[in-house]
Amino acid sequence: MGDLVKHPAKIAVPEHVEEAIRTLLRWAGDDPTREGLVDTPKRVARAWKEYCKGYGDDPAHHLSRTFEEVGGYDEIVLLKDIPFQSHCEHHMAPIIGRAHIAYLPKDRVVGISKLARVLQGFAQRLQVQERLTAEVADCIWENLHPHGVAVVIEASHACMSARGVRTPGVAMTTSRMMGVFRDDERSRAEVLKLMGY
Repeated sequence: MGDLVKHPAKIAVPEHVEEAIRTLLRWAGDDPTREGLVDTPKRVARAWKEYCKGYGDDPAHHLSRTFEEVGGYDEIVLLKDIPFQSHCEHHMAPIIGRAHIAYLPKDRVVGISKLARVLQGFAQRLQVQERLTAEVADCIWENLHPHGVAVVIEASHACMSARGVRTPGVAMTTSRMMGVFRDDERSRAEVLKLMGY
């Protein structure tokens, strides 16, 4: 992880990275030597190192510590309205949204904060929402081996709201259902109702 554990302001920025950002500023029509932009290349580089810190994270690692002592609990575990930020891989524009993550445990559960960490690990990379949804669900499925996994993500995309068709206020919803949430209509209806759908 190296640089990623340091405070962002302490990360050394290579000159070629700063120069790439200066080139972009010039190409956009501004002067990177003017007072307000002199330190911008360093700031932008450090910001992107932070935005993309998920590349240094193994989301599956967050699911490695589980608990079997759950007092016989065998119903749905749901974490709702988890906020996240990502960036689209097509325009590097922000994706801002919230996720609902549920699973039906077989014989073990994981600390609930770990579900949010799995989401963040994948979100802090260049993404498309469909892949982000699938990666989160697949990671939980493959590492916890539950009866079912359900992931629903709602997000707005700046690549659509701030450029192109310029349609602010539009949200995209994606979902992935696995196990009983895919195969059993009643289980799927139950988890979606708990999520608020």
